[in-house]
Amino acid sequence: MDGVKCEKQGEQGGLGTVKLTQYAKSGGCAAKMGPGALTKVLRQLPQMKDPKLIVGIDTSDDAGVYKLNDETALIQTVDFFPPIVDDPYQFGQIAAANSLSDVYAMGGRPVTAMNLVAFPVCRLPGEVLLEILRGGQAKVMEAGAVIAGGHTIEDSEPKYGLSVTGLVHPDKVWTNAGAREGDGLILTKAIGTGVLTTAARADMFAEGVTAAVESMKTLNRKAAEILQSFTVHACTDVTGFSLMGHMHEMAMASGLAAEVDSQALPFLTEARDAASMGLIPAGAYRNREHFAMVNINSEVPENVIDLCFDPQTSGGLLASLPQQEIAAALDALQQAGVTAASCIGRMKTAGRGEIHVY
Repeated sequence: MDGVKCEKQGEQGGLGTVKLTQYAKSGGCAAKMGPGALTKVLRQLPQMKDPKLIVGIDTSDDAGVYKLNDETALIQTVDFFPPIVDDPYQFGQIAAANSLSDVYAMGGRPVTAMNLVAFPVCRLPGEVLLEILRGGQAKVMEAGAVIAGGHTIEDSEPKYGLSVTGLVHPDKVWTNAGAREGDGLILTKAIGTGVLTTAARADMFAEGVTAAVESMKTLNRKAAEILQSFTVHACTDVTGFSLMGHMHEMAMASGLAAEVDSQALPFLTEARDAASMGLIPAGAYRNREHFAMVNINSEVPENVIDLCFDPQTSGGLLASLPQQEIAAALDALQQAGVTAASCIGRMKTAGRGEIHVY
């Protein structure tokens, strides 16, 4: 980046005047390629076969897992996206928390991370990049991991995230493919980040936006550590493909169907009001179109339906546990401060990922 010459470097001036979201067509996990377009491409690739590859791409899981020996498996994941908030430091925190989440969703602990940066060096001052990296580093340190390096490119749109390496015992890997009939489904964070960050662009629903930022900055570390004391049959984290999309992937990989109690869903403050006003990100419509196997009762309100397909950024864990352990797991999560944790439904009979929302 030192070799780039700009006629008007840092045109936005000081940090106080920078609005990062103005530089992004879409932000956070809502910037993901749509599930339909992605599936068309990935299905044409041959599957990688290796006896030590415990988890690959075939089940749409959150990370790859490679067995090193009988005691240790390596978790590898990568995630980055354009700004979802205006504040550079908060953007760094959110992007890092989102990247680290995939390791927690596999039952592991992150150990190293590498920064991934795209930055418009001729349009934004270097102090903005510094704050983004500071925010990311703070979250990596909170996770007990270290940043070991990174890679930067110049781009017209700022983007940030991490490549994360984690560790897990080979016999204790969580995947999205092990759910069992009758399991209860626990969601550890409230939903609505996509709707509320859309509202933020219109300077609306300030209280809800603040709640969304706090949720997105929160690591899934505590939730994962609590759930490790219970029998987790399957786990994933809820991000850009929405609650319905990631639940479908879990049910599909497990050969089951699922049902969801819409009245048990936890929503972020003002999320339902924002959805009622039509502040719906484009990714929600792509999710709703692609995941057509979701059957929703007619009495479920439209704003709740929109939130079921709302692309989440740094969302919570979705875990499938034996029904008899649900109450104790929820109590433990609540006691540990994971206050949004809720049982939102259950796994049903054999199926191909169908979901019934009532």
